[in-house]
This record gives sequence, structure tokens and C-alpha cells, in this order.
Amino acid sequence: MSNKLSEQIDSSVRAAILLRQRYAKASAIERHRKLGESISILKDGKMVTLTADQIPPLESSC
Repeated sequence: MSNKLSEQIDSSVRAAILLRQRYAKASAIERHRKLGESISILKDGKMVTLTADQIPPLESSC
């Protein structure tokens, strides 16, 4: 396999992994919102807890 093709495949695999990670995070946050559970996040270097009402709904990509 040529080096350029190998780099393209590596880049595509990395992009797919990052996309899947974003989807998993968004799904977990949305699940917390729907179940009425709070989440804790880092905001401006400080830990902040958001109630379910403060979590914005996940926008549908349909």
C-alpha cells in the first residue's frame, strides 16, 4: 500500500472515531436530560453542575 493511501486511510479512520466519540457524548448528555439527571462539566476551568432543565436538547440531524 502506498504511503499516501495509507495516510488517507489513517485520516479517515481517525475522523470516523472522532465522529463516533462526539455521537456517544451527545447521546449520553441527552439521556441525562431526558431522565432528569444533572451533569457536571468544566466551564472556564471550573466544575459546574447543570440540572436537566439547564441542558439544551439535542438537535435532530434528520
